[in-house]
Amino acid sequence: MAGGRLLMDVRPLRSSPAFRRLWAGTLLSAVGGQMTTFAVVLQVYTMTGSAVAVGAVGLASAVPSIVLGLAGGVVIDAVDRRKLVLVTSGCLAVVSALFAVQAFAGFGQVWPLYCLVVLQSALAAVNSPARGTFLARLLPPEQVPAGAALTMFTFHFSGTVGPALAGVIAAGWGLRTCYLIDALSFAFALYGVARLPAMPPEGGGTRPGPRAVAEGLRFIGRNRVIGGAFLADMSAMLLGMPYALFPVINAERFGGSAETLGLLTSAVAAGGLAGTALSGWVGRVSRQGRAMLVAGAIWGAAVAGFGLTPTLWPALALLTVAGAADVVSVVFRTSVVQVATPDRYRGRVGAAEYLVGAGCPQLGNFRAGALGSALSPTVSAVGGGLATIVGAGLIALAMPALRRYAAPTTTTAPAATTTTPAGTTAAPGGTATTPDGPQNDVAPLHESL
Repeated sequence: MAGGRLLMDVRPLRSSPAFRRLWAGTLLSAVGGQMTTFAVVLQVYTMTGSAVAVGAVGLASAVPSIVLGLAGGVVIDAVDRRKLVLVTSGCLAVVSALFAVQAFAGFGQVWPLYCLVVLQSALAAVNSPARGTFLARLLPPEQVPAGAALTMFTFHFSGTVGPALAGVIAAGWGLRTCYLIDALSFAFALYGVARLPAMPPEGGGTRPGPRAVAEGLRFIGRNRVIGGAFLADMSAMLLGMPYALFPVINAERFGGSAETLGLLTSAVAAGGLAGTALSGWVGRVSRQGRAMLVAGAIWGAAVAGFGLTPTLWPALALLTVAGAADVVSVVFRTSVVQVATPDRYRGRVGAAEYLVGAGCPQLGNFRAGALGSALSPTVSAVGGGLATIVGAGLIALAMPALRRYAAPTTTTAPAATTTTPAGTTAAPGGTATTPDGPQNDVAPLHESL
């Protein structure tokens, strides 16, 4: 019985056929996407032999996400999100097919790869936040944490299985086969989205334009729960991200072999996978904002401990704990943001969340590497981890609305959103909502400092 409570909660897969189809299609397509990511990096390195050229792939991916993120959110809040995701997913499938075409054609130049990566990233900057709006529309509030954990499982599972599978396939049948499998895997994702009900923004869509972008930013800024959740995530990633330190710490302490470096990187992913597999308890946590802050502090403590550890296996154990804490933090952040955001803002808020997720880890790695070079890797890791703990404490003190935020509870889950005679909207979990969000959340959402 206790084991059942600890293991990942799969009620959303049983209770919502639409979510089940969406999740399964996303999982299969995500594995294919990781295969393309692996293939692009390997192809660029094979063609150039340059680490700088490989690094430019990351730049080509990051810039469109940052530039187009907020603008994409306005589009998401203006149209039927299901139709939008069908269009962007179809375009992403075409991009994957073009990756395969260039591999079969043997162009021998890297610029087509960079162009395709830019196009892929631009489409993903709209597709990913738009998909994120589905969660709170398909599941009742009490199942949103479990749905978020299942979503995180797809990320970590595909990140673990996809590259490994791509390595085997690339060795046996070539990179072109990896690209081709990814293009074909979009059929599953498209099927999952096509079977969803219509997903227009509740209360009517917003008119795209700079005013809508500013309105979304003002909403995030004045909402102490959502703004606090974003700030907590930014703090943990900017201050505590340790990946840039792995090569030098590996060389100084653990012998410098490629095998041990791979173990350091995999340990975080393994912790994330374990954290999702053992996430059955997250749905029973009511103070989700506080739990997010605690998980962020645990992440910081584990990173600081890693910075002090002179032997390999304790270092791997601490990185595994860090990965699990990161997943828990993301699950609670997703739950808070999804439930606390009125539907008409979900696209813009989701785009801002995507922007934070795309940019802050890279900036955090830059901070870690720069500080590690200027001082020492130990100072960078330990100082960053301790700063993350302090940051979580300061956010808890400065934003009591986030610390006190309590997840709404419901007992029924209608199959679709309906409008009551009084003009209010029944949320997926059966909670009556005003145009500004769930009625039982109004006070904590707009609490001032």
